Amino acid sequence: MVYRAFYGAAAMASLRDIRKRIRSVKNTRQITKAMKMVSAAKLRRAQDNVIAARPYAKTLDAVMSTLISKSEPGELSHPLLSRREVKKVELLVVTSDRGLAGGFNANINRRALKYIAEQQKAGVEVTVTTVGRKGHDFLRGRGTTIRKDNPGLLQKLSYAAAESLAKELSKRFLDGEVDSVFIMFNEFVSAIAQVPTQAQLLPFEAHAADTKSGQASVDYKYEPNPQAVLEQLVPQAVAVKIYRALLESYAAEHAARMTAMENATRNAGDMIGSLTLFYNRSRQAQITKELVEIVSGAEALKG
Repeated sequence: MVYRAFYGAAAMASLRDIRKRIRSVKNTRQITKAMKMVSAAKLRRAQDNVIAARPYAKTLDAVMSTLISKSEPGELSHPLLSRREVKKVELLVVTSDRGLAGGFNANINRRALKYIAEQQKAGVEVTVTTVGRKGHDFLRGRGTTIRKDNPGLLQKLSYAAAESLAKELSKRFLDGEVDSVFIMFNEFVSAIAQVPTQAQLLPFEAHAADTKSGQASVDYKYEPNPQAVLEQLVPQAVAVKIYRALLESYAAEHAARMTAMENATRNAGDMIGSLTLFYNRSRQAQITKELVEIVSGAEALKG
């Protein structure tokens, strides 16, 4: 009788643990579902901003490309266009401040770490500026010196913040502290696809005009003169590149988080189903065992 009482108490404790686990997973599912809905709402706005920014950035690149390509050699010049031997590189790494976004941060962090190792092996000194706590913590934890961190920038994203960052990096380039500047970010493709991308910021490079769209055949009249236009457009184009990269990264972050939370919610539902089935089977087995013990006791009393 003592053994049966102990076994019954242990079985009841096991069932209580299963019920507690089911409640815990249900609470987790509510959280992941809420996070998915929040990211979905933010993604819609972020996607609209990305789509709105792309045509301006591409047109600005086309104007810059046309201006530079149609000028005589040596006719136009700008300090941000000058090339020199690369001995020092500045890398701007864009990640998020929060996790739970699938491979969004890990993909950029691994690529940045690989790039830094390759450059150092080639004898090039690399300094790192980060946007987002995840990139900062990852790289610093692996021995990389972070020159400057910009936490929370994506949460209060604005063109003014991108312009300020562009001016800071441009000043370092003009002062000779670095010979080139690169940015590494996640480019938004769709809700289920984000592409880790590396782009050169300085010395500034304008992409070739799109001949398919007819932009290459367009000529412009520059007032007051091409040199004055170039001096105005180059710093602005650098800021626009950074701003667009931040917009892309912000949209990609919420797309990755929405997908990750959707998968987590579905997995939590599957786990709840498995735990509920296991609970019902365990409870049925316990009831059956108790009934067998009662019947066996009653038969023993008859005998």
